[in-house]
Amino acid sequence: MNLLVVVKVLGMLLLCEAVAMLPSLVVALIYGENTVWAFMISVLITASLGLLFFKVKVKENVIRYKEGFAIVTFGWLLASLMGSLPFLFTGALPSVVDALFETISGFTTTGSTVIQDLEVLPKSLLFWRSVTHWLGGMGILVLALAIQPALGVGTFQILKAESPGPISSKLTPRVSGTAKILYRTYLVITVVHIILLAVGGMPIFDSIIHAFGSVSTGGFSLKNASLGAYNNVYFEIVILIFMILSGINFSLYYFAFKNKNLRDFFHDTELKVYLFIIALYTIIITININGHVYHSLAESIRYAAFQVGSVITTTGYVTANFDLWPDLSKALIVTLMFVGACAGSTSGSIKVIRIHLVFKYIQREINRLVHPRAVKAIKINNVAVQENILTNVVSFFMLYILIFSFAALVLLTQNLDLVSAVTASAAAIGNIGPGLGLVGPSSSYAALTNVAKLLLAFLMIVGRLELYTVLSLLFPQTWKA
Repeated sequence: MNLLVVVKVLGMLLLCEAVAMLPSLVVALIYGENTVWAFMISVLITASLGLLFFKVKVKENVIRYKEGFAIVTFGWLLASLMGSLPFLFTGALPSVVDALFETISGFTTTGSTVIQDLEVLPKSLLFWRSVTHWLGGMGILVLALAIQPALGVGTFQILKAESPGPISSKLTPRVSGTAKILYRTYLVITVVHIILLAVGGMPIFDSIIHAFGSVSTGGFSLKNASLGAYNNVYFEIVILIFMILSGINFSLYYFAFKNKNLRDFFHDTELKVYLFIIALYTIIITININGHVYHSLAESIRYAAFQVGSVITTTGYVTANFDLWPDLSKALIVTLMFVGACAGSTSGSIKVIRIHLVFKYIQREINRLVHPRAVKAIKINNVAVQENILTNVVSFFMLYILIFSFAALVLLTQNLDLVSAVTASAAAIGNIGPGLGLVGPSSSYAALTNVAKLLLAFLMIVGRLELYTVLSLLFPQTWKA
């Protein structure tokens, strides 16, 4: 492995992160907060380390799969470590474990928090934790590729290692062009979202925070009761729409705009399955909670639709404590934690396309029992899916369940009950945020042991980077030249 090129790219990443901290410093200055020095020191340390790494002399400026995996994994760990500095220096989270947990939760767009009272935090810290969401949503290294295209041959390996979904492709011949297109789309959706929330009466600062959380499908709020604190139907509708939009493959937006053809957009198989699941779950949960939790059909639809949209997109915003809903509704919410939205979106979890392919694969195998000689290809958008991709999808699904189950068992040894352990594991690896029980919508992760927090933080990174990117580094052959 070419470790020098890994270090150089990590240096560029840290320089980008240092720049990303500057708006939070400006917020601290605008509001006259005593966090100014904490952010100045954090920027200085991050930039200095980044410059030191970036100045490394590289003989072979080539990035292969091995280097791509190392860059992405260590990049996210290093960015999280540097990103935790403002929490430590301000004393908001004096524990290194807590500060790291909060920052990893931000960058991985998980939205789990160890902060018990958000409303006493300085605005600059609230802004920074939301910035980590926004950067992590599209990918911190995708941003780095957009800014600095001249890294060398093979930068597609970085894009592929960081992008969610079984199939990664370039939208343009140059990786930097693809990265720019993705971030432009991301930025436009974010700005429109901010404007719509502000027009509806949400304070501009609150609008920015919640737009960052929605578009990144992260879910960090600045209210202890999340969006439920506003009790505003307009805000909920706007945020629900943008959560669902952000759960759609961003490549579809690009091709719809480029080809000026919305028919292909709405004919995408994964998109149709994604919208069908949202509709189906909303109907079932509405029926289940209507008359039991809420007394009107309108109220039931309102809360059911929002929580279904929030969980399937792995955003984690809350307008109601679904931990108090009937068992059927809670069970459905838990199953959604394993679905996720579309590949190529900002959401986490397994992804709709993989779930769809697994069911198609099972259907084909059952059909082979009846017709052993039949040869039938599995198709997505009328294109046959290659067998190696099917194998990858099935193995990913099995590995995902295996890691989730093992983590849940470990959490049971950390004073968590079965429901709390299972849903905490699912919420962490799926980058969702709230679970049930001790980690439910009305609780935080503050009471967990340090072992539990570190395990969940590891799950967040493994889930965000889609398992193989991180796990490949555990094999000795990866480090061989």
